[in-house]
Amino acid sequence: MKLKKGDTVRVAIGEYRGKQSKILKIFTEKNTCIVEGVNFRIKHQRPISPEQPGGRIKKEGPIRISNLMFVCPKCGSAARIGKKKVGDVWVRTCKKCGETVDE
Repeated sequence: MKLKKGDTVRVAIGEYRGKQSKILKIFTEKNTCIVEGVNFRIKHQRPISPEQPGGRIKKEGPIRISNLMFVCPKCGSAARIGKKKVGDVWVRTCKKCGETVDE
């Protein structure tokens, strides 16, 4: 899996196409992730206490990783991610500008 938590991604397909945001959580078993402000779902919740009333709560739902494009922090465009060996460690690189993504 080439995407990580905290990466900036752009939605390529669907209702939120073109929206750019950060990854909040990744589910590797299902190849999905939760992206901030994308793919909202409505959950009906009962009141738990007087301080927490019930109602309809909007939450982000999972989206397929194949529907996301990585946005390079250096060049600012959507690009693929490659891997390059620097010293003894592998680092992620942008395929467009060739810069390393990981610090």
